[in-house]
Amino acid sequence: MENMTVIVSIVLAACGNIGNLKYLYFIIMMLWYLSIILSNTALIVVICVDQRLHQPMYIFLCNLFVNELYGSTSLYPLLLTQMFSDTHEVTLRFCFLQMSSIYTSASAEFCCLAAMAYDRYVSVCYPLHYSVIMKTGRVFMIIVLIWIYLFLNFAFSLLFIVHLKFCENVIDKVFCDYHLIFKLACSVSVLNSISDVLFAFMVVVVPFSLISFSYIKILAVCLKTSKETKQKAISTCTPQIISVLNLFVGCVFHFADSRVIVAHVPDKVRIFFSVYLLVCQPMATPFM
Repeated sequence: MENMTVIVSIVLAACGNIGNLKYLYFIIMMLWYLSIILSNTALIVVICVDQRLHQPMYIFLCNLFVNELYGSTSLYPLLLTQMFSDTHEVTLRFCFLQMSSIYTSASAEFCCLAAMAYDRYVSVCYPLHYSVIMKTGRVFMIIVLIWIYLFLNFAFSLLFIVHLKFCENVIDKVFCDYHLIFKLACSVSVLNSISDVLFAFMVVVVPFSLISFSYIKILAVCLKTSKETKQKAISTCTPQIISVLNLFVGCVFHFADSRVIVAHVPDKVRIFFSVYLLVCQPMATPFM
């Protein structure tokens, strides 16, 4: 019987050795992380304290700000500590935990924006029934269902990977990536290999379809209304559309980095693109 080494940790090879530049990178990233925490926390406090902001759109925004804190915290603390590590190793269990946090956070962005698009759809297309349809209790119920939906989806996907036997433990990434971790397995079934695609379909394609439907209906209504109504609809929907597009670009970068050969792209550029979503989106959201 052959001896098999049990893999208990993953090496994040993309962290690499950056020499004395690690102190500069550490300061920049720490300041960026603190900026994310301060800006999102400040807006959460403002929304919670000001009774006038206890409206569906601001409640959804508050949930989005909380998610930005959640997603950022799943990446930055580990990234900062890895700068001073010689081995760049993380335990397999922590890797699974980080994957759960990052993927549910990124998915929550799409689902929260889908809920906000629905809110705008009701506001523009059914203004007289808005207060009845978008009651505060219903808004909180939507938020709770979003998080239940996300965690159940990822928990289902995680079942395909937690019992795998790994033959290697090095990935070219600065965080634990679901697809790359799968590639370290000694063997995987067809269902295992497409589990991340199924997860992406449920938490990215489905919400994106709802977002698209909502804004298409809003556009159709705006074309038939007055100039003032059009301007009001555009002013409230434009920031959300920009956020959706930014999120979509981030997902494309992540997908390309994990699955497409990018040998001709400089390492630093490739690493930035791989974390683009968790670097730019948390700072962009407070300015929506």
